[in-house]
Amino acid sequence: MTWLLVSSILLNLILGLLVAYLVTRRRRAVREAVKQSRRSILGQVVEQVVPLMGFFPFNPRDARFLGSPIDFVVFDGLSRGEVRRIVFVEVKTGRGRLNGVERRVRRAVEEGRVEFITVRVPA
Repeated sequence: MTWLLVSSILLNLILGLLVAYLVTRRRRAVREAVKQSRRSILGQVVEQVVPLMGFFPFNPRDARFLGSPIDFVVFDGLSRGEVRRIVFVEVKTGRGRLNGVERRVRRAVEEGRVEFITVRVPA
């Protein structure tokens, strides 16, 4: 009888510790997910206001926000009635790097695989 009582207490203790561990782990995962979400939202907000910051190398009126697959297309000089060049701009913060799609866009631009077309809407 004593052996059964001791083993039951030990089993309940182990199960209690396991539940406490899992609850703590879940709470930590939720906190991390919330922090990551906040960082992501902050990054998206920063991306959109970058042209208004002093370090942006173009006239903000020349920049058009896309967001994906790249952040901006800059029509350099457009605000003065001329377009000297068209620049694709990707904004990164911290140690951010280009993802695969962004690298492929950069490669297409570097290789000259860029066109201008007009699409006519049928009347």
